[in-house]
Amino acid sequence: MSSSKTKKLKIKLGFWALGLVLLVGGYISAQYIFADEYLNSGLASVNLAGATSTIPTYYPPKLDTVDYDRRMVNLANYGSTSSPQVGSTTASTTKRLWPVSAPYPREGAILPFKRIVAYYGNLYSKQMGVLGEYPEDIMLAKLKAEATKWETADPNTPVQMALQYIVTTAQLSGGEDGKHRFRMPAKEIDKVLAMAKKINGIVILDVQVGLSDLPNELPLLEKYLKLPQVHLAVDPEFSMKTGARPGTVIGSFNANDINYATDYLAKLVQANNLPPKIFVIHRFTGPMVTGYKQIKTRPEVQVVMDMDGWGSPAHKIATYNNFIVSQPVQFTGFKLFYKNDLKLGPKRMLTPAEILKLRPRPIYIQYQ
Repeated sequence: MSSSKTKKLKIKLGFWALGLVLLVGGYISAQYIFADEYLNSGLASVNLAGATSTIPTYYPPKLDTVDYDRRMVNLANYGSTSSPQVGSTTASTTKRLWPVSAPYPREGAILPFKRIVAYYGNLYSKQMGVLGEYPEDIMLAKLKAEATKWETADPNTPVQMALQYIVTTAQLSGGEDGKHRFRMPAKEIDKVLAMAKKINGIVILDVQVGLSDLPNELPLLEKYLKLPQVHLAVDPEFSMKTGARPGTVIGSFNANDINYATDYLAKLVQANNLPPKIFVIHRFTGPMVTGYKQIKTRPEVQVVMDMDGWGSPAHKIATYNNFIVSQPVQFTGFKLFYKNDLKLGPKRMLTPAEILKLRPRPIYIQYQ
């Protein structure tokens, strides 16, 4: 055989081998490996300095509905006989509130396949949370350590690390337009995106509207919310519908506010072929969120009602039961304070093992 024919045969064989590799790789990637596809592929094309370049192509894995259902039942935690809670959702309750009836999520959903463990704060302040309290390397190392604790406590649920960045902060001062909120510059948001990328983490942009509202604030974040690894959180505590200054009274959101946000996110997901967005809503009193039965669940958005109160373990569990468990929406979260939770007796934080006994089990864990 001539050297020219031999070369052509080698090229053909090379293409066949490449095709076989791609076929096998495609089969493997089609299995449900949760959020890692969009965190680890294609992000090199995103310009973090401006977050304005082409959004990476997203190829969602197939949703495993059997595994989804199994995990949702497991989160409801009715199989456990030992739980520190009592009340409307104990196993003896006639009508169980959990898991909540909701549409299956779009393919690529993080929840309930992974538990999100997030660090919260703002880079301008050491007082607002652990995210801004420590130098980057120390902060990321501490987050990794917490993630390891959660994976040890619940080996069947991988951890998705997250940075929850307060992108719009409520202010006592009115500012130029009298809306009592300060929007972070793009360069600061980009720093958080770059930090998260180092740990294959997601970013949750937290909005405190002050005397503004979500229709005026969310569109300003659209270039970031179009990114597959960026999600949203809101603080009803700082939504001042009465016109009072933030921090003087506790604010609120109603179902219309929340449905606006989920509709806005759903349209972004559909238009840009994105995996579902996580939407975290903080709550520690009844009036902070009103009309929970009217909150809409959508395949494009995964709603997390997060217990945001601080205090002793007993107080935090009571807050969780009273305002999160008893008014089910979709998923639940639990916030832990490194400092404030130690102010009252017995001056200790709840452990992952204790939190996993809650009914339902929180799938979102936040540290401040």
